[in-house]
Amino acid sequence: MFPVMASSLAFPGPMDMRRDMIDAQPSATDVLIVGAGIAGASLAAALAPWRRVMLIEAEDTPGYHATGRSAAFWHETYGGPRVQPLSVASFDTLARPSRAFSERGFLSPRAALTLGHRSEAAAVDAFTAEFIAKGVEVVRMGAAEVAGKIPGVRTEWSEAAYEAACSDIDVGALHAAYLRSAKRAGAFIATRAPLESARRIGAMWDVRAGGQAISAALIVNAAGAWADRVAAACGVAPIGIQPYRRTVIQLRLGIPVPAELPLVIHIGGRFYFKGESEGRVWLSPHDETPVDPHDVVPEEIDVAIAIERMQAVVDWPVAAVERKWAGLRSFASDRIPVFGADPHVPDFIWCAGQGGFGIQTAPAVAGLLAAQLGAPPPGGAIGSVDPAPFAPSRFT
Repeated sequence: MFPVMASSLAFPGPMDMRRDMIDAQPSATDVLIVGAGIAGASLAAALAPWRRVMLIEAEDTPGYHATGRSAAFWHETYGGPRVQPLSVASFDTLARPSRAFSERGFLSPRAALTLGHRSEAAAVDAFTAEFIAKGVEVVRMGAAEVAGKIPGVRTEWSEAAYEAACSDIDVGALHAAYLRSAKRAGAFIATRAPLESARRIGAMWDVRAGGQAISAALIVNAAGAWADRVAAACGVAPIGIQPYRRTVIQLRLGIPVPAELPLVIHIGGRFYFKGESEGRVWLSPHDETPVDPHDVVPEEIDVAIAIERMQAVVDWPVAAVERKWAGLRSFASDRIPVFGADPHVPDFIWCAGQGGFGIQTAPAVAGLLAAQLGAPPPGGAIGSVDPAPFAPSRFT
């Protein structure tokens, strides 16, 4: 039998999962969602009140790969202007969820600085103008203001666009709330159940997953870095979802940099860092190394590059590398999310290519896609987003 995800804020370990067995699994479902990261979990929560849903996950615990390793933040300009509508529409759910979903919000305010070297002033100008035109509250800053926001910044790093409306996301709590909500609404959640094969027989999919047989009317591919492999296992043409390795490290510094340090992102995409606690920062070289999907680990060269790039920006002595990890971010060729029915196999649904903004856009993507699969149309800001630009048909 499939082990079922326990409905608690703390994810159970493998031994807990083995104890949480059930006597009989459902052999048929309306919607089979493959992948229990943030994409699959949020969709299951949105859809389960309206259709029978089964959520399957290859790993021992949901969210093991990209979701569980994300240093996520809600940052309106992150992902560019094409992603921004999804981020804006998701904000209320993240900041002020319904009490039925969560008793508290998932955001902790933290400002953001998109930072440039003095030679990158024109790029920062263009970034600022582009998002001001879209109604984003972005303030152009110069050297004195940058120095006031980033203690120890080197004088040549004098150009910035400041956004006060940025927040850290409590990813673990958000993901667990989605899983809990899906289970309460009747979704069946199974771990250690990799999809092995699927073929159409009449009006249904005949699926083998985790050694079990499942019949499903629809398959949703929310498998993240494995999305193209899941498509191939179902006899569906891949659309070019490429995984990339991203490295993050936690540094203990030799000076008391404040915990509320803004999120600092390089305008040219070479680093980002933010305060973690007093005298500690999270740092990434903003690497995107193309890899095959697997359980990635950080490379020492990327750790060294990250520290070198940070120290070119700020005069901060590094006392220790306390933690280091790597995760997978997956993109389609145009680097915006893909969700909706496959144009050639309409009972195969894509929900992939969320890149580094999958968590901050999850409420909107889940609401819009669930409406395509039988849930009522979402209201409010989510309902105002046009899903057409994100449809898989754009690749045909």
